[in-house]
Amino acid sequence: MPSFDFIRQSKPEKTFRVASVIGKFDLPGNHIKERFTGEIEFPEDWQIGLIVGASGTGKTVISKELFPESYVTHFQYSSDAVINDMPESATVEQITKAFNSVGFSSPPSWLKPYSVLSGGQKMRVDLANAMLREGKMFVFDEFTSVVDRQVAKIGSFAMQKAIRRTKKKFIAVSCHSDVEQWLLPDWVFETNTMTFRKTDGQKKNRPGVEFEIYRTPNKGIWKMFCKHHYLSSEHNNAAAVYVAMINDSIAGFLSVLHFPHPIVKNMKKVHRLVILPDYQGLGFGVLFLNQVAKLYSDFRFSIVTSSPSLVFALKKHSEWRCLRFGRVKSQSKGTTVGNMNTSQQRITVSFEYIGTKHE
Repeated sequence: MPSFDFIRQSKPEKTFRVASVIGKFDLPGNHIKERFTGEIEFPEDWQIGLIVGASGTGKTVISKELFPESYVTHFQYSSDAVINDMPESATVEQITKAFNSVGFSSPPSWLKPYSVLSGGQKMRVDLANAMLREGKMFVFDEFTSVVDRQVAKIGSFAMQKAIRRTKKKFIAVSCHSDVEQWLLPDWVFETNTMTFRKTDGQKKNRPGVEFEIYRTPNKGIWKMFCKHHYLSSEHNNAAAVYVAMINDSIAGFLSVLHFPHPIVKNMKKVHRLVILPDYQGLGFGVLFLNQVAKLYSDFRFSIVTSSPSLVFALKKHSEWRCLRFGRVKSQSKGTTVGNMNTSQQRITVSFEYIGTKHE
């Protein structure tokens, strides 16, 4: 139960400018003192806390005073691939699992330097970096301060999900109170009033979002999504294209092709599925997939993927059945079953939607 009562003071050198300000505003001297007092009563088995208040109310000072060993402002990123900047003790499997858990689920972006990532992606990489370190608790300052507020909210919910899958404790320090209902903290300390409160009543569902899908004849919209696809930037112009909207913003792309199977005639397959990085980590991909699959209830509807996050999600989902795991065998000459040559080089998983009319 950390309580605090401390004074911070500064004594600037008495230059001409300092003396001018003291004289002009009739200040008592060049000693600036501030006192900070308060108490944080940790609930039992808490995992997420929030220190929130306006700029200048002492959030950073209090965080550093109470949690000096756990305080994080930023990490050093110097590699040309952000995956190489993760802690040396972490395995590739641990790193990719951490990336996926926080919604940083685009493998091409794992190979980019930190400097070129979006603000939302950087926020998720920082969280994954902290989760991979040995400390049991970390305190993250300037949380969501440099990202769009919608991105901040959705990212906050993805992050709290990731934290709660671990045994770590996380304290967000932010000047934005709007993240509270998305971060779902177990306690909040407000520096505006220096008051503490538990939040037992807000377990553990995110606020509602507006999610809509539309079929569009605009095949060119793929250009908005292609660089985020884990496999290929190419797109078959014969595919039917759907877009997902979250709170009136374009968030996802899904296209469907007829599957020219040599035996099964009524089969459709997902050609491309992309959720933009800022909306990853909340399960929108599976929701999008399910809604489109229901539009093809007269067909068998399948998807082949090697995306770890999607494989993990569909394996847990009762409406999807795993048909195959492994590498696709080479096809005999004269048989065309889509573009199989690329998937022969990697492990893929095939799922079929079992909510269709096909038995």
